[in-house]
Amino acid sequence: MSLLLNENYREPEHLETLIARLAPGLSVHAKKIAGWGAHYAMGLVFAAVYVELWEAKKIKPTLKNGLILGALSGLLGLLIWKGTFKAHPLPPWLNYDHFYLQRIPAHIIFAVIATLAYRQIDKTDKRI
Repeated sequence: MSLLLNENYREPEHLETLIARLAPGLSVHAKKIAGWGAHYAMGLVFAAVYVELWEAKKIKPTLKNGLILGALSGLLGLLIWKGTFKAHPLPPWLNYDHFYLQRIPAHIIFAVIATLAYRQIDKTDKRI
């Protein structure tokens, strides 16, 4: 999406900026690691919630449910980012409407891939 709209929507870079503005003494390398670490940590949280829902049989790991999970996760991600930018004393300048809206398709892709991966792993586990 960043390339299509010629805007920076890369979450790890925005997290890096937010962290850097709160802790300016960190090295460039430390800020980059912190930004990517926070990004991957949130991805793990979302994936863990999906797995918990599937394992508890709350929902089935279907493509349709992956799309729904992705849309809901995208809305939640949008709200988290909105709150983060509002609470931060020096948020980055960007087109917030575009940034928020592109979260939804990004999370749909993430959730669908997580669903397909889970189904593949589940299939493999049953064969062993």
